[in-house]
Amino acid sequence: MAINNASHILIAGGAGYIGSQMNKALNNKGYRTIVVDNLSAGHREFARWGEFHRCDLGDVEGLRSVFAGYSISAVMHFCAFTYVGESVEDPQKYYINNVKNTINLLQVMREHGVKRFIFSSTAAIFGNPVEIPIAENHPKEPINPYGRSKLMIEQILEDYAGAYDLRYVALRYFNAAGADPDCDVGEWHDPETHLIPLVLDAALGARENIAIFGTDYDTPDGTCVRDYIHVADLAGAHVAALEHLGGGGQSDAFNLGNGKGFSVREIIDAARKVTGKDIPVVEKGRRAGDPAVLIADSARAMSVLNWKPAHADIEEIIATAWRWHQKLYREYKKSPF
Repeated sequence: MAINNASHILIAGGAGYIGSQMNKALNNKGYRTIVVDNLSAGHREFARWGEFHRCDLGDVEGLRSVFAGYSISAVMHFCAFTYVGESVEDPQKYYINNVKNTINLLQVMREHGVKRFIFSSTAAIFGNPVEIPIAENHPKEPINPYGRSKLMIEQILEDYAGAYDLRYVALRYFNAAGADPDCDVGEWHDPETHLIPLVLDAALGARENIAIFGTDYDTPDGTCVRDYIHVADLAGAHVAALEHLGGGGQSDAFNLGNGKGFSVREIIDAARKVTGKDIPVVEKGRRAGDPAVLIADSARAMSVLNWKPAHADIEEIIATAWRWHQKLYREYKKSPF
């Protein structure tokens, strides 16, 4: 394969929910991109920008072939299994994909002299919070294999930075939400486990109701409180991290959230207002491992990366998700009606 000497950003997992939004954001900023995705959870329709290569991170030779064909200046890594319950039931699956396969990617980066890496991490590395909001120096005690797999990679990145002159940024998401404001891409998981799309399924009639797990938490209305950050704001933080490293910035890790929490009931009420639909609710008992409140302290990201969420209003976040959700059923998924 002849080498394309124009500098590219490689997006591992660029056909998924956040990776596809990232791909669009980079192309809108004038970057050239390469999407690498095995399509186990991503969608070929979402790789609408840049160049696409179907490749699994477990396929080292396949990765080498992709890297050999381009001049790659940085890698953004979104490939991960993310279902907490599944990680408890099948931890090997998570450690192979989230840890071993990330090491494969880092190995091929080293072989081709690529020294900038932006990692999609998670608030799950913190475990049960001991203080709110959660800052970067909060104790890191993950309570499931998913969170442990992400923390392992953060620790590996520290070691690689010291030994191999790698520079990295790890971005710890709280609750990614919403969809591309232009409705080009959005959330499409199977199975779906995120609250907002499940609520919107109920609004569409694709499910009979939405379950509230736990109504007796120590919160204003008794339901869990979470920090929802718009997917476009996550993409903006990745662009800021890329420019941070490009400007000579040091390796670092940042928490990404809006700094404000919304309860399950508040999300459902906001969705009723946005959609104009009645959304039936069924109250159930608590789920094991659900903390009452998770809210991010994103002050360091705002200061160091000069980043600030542009879509902080929960009704705006849900409105973008609602427009996308209707398009998803209209154009991609079998109609529930």
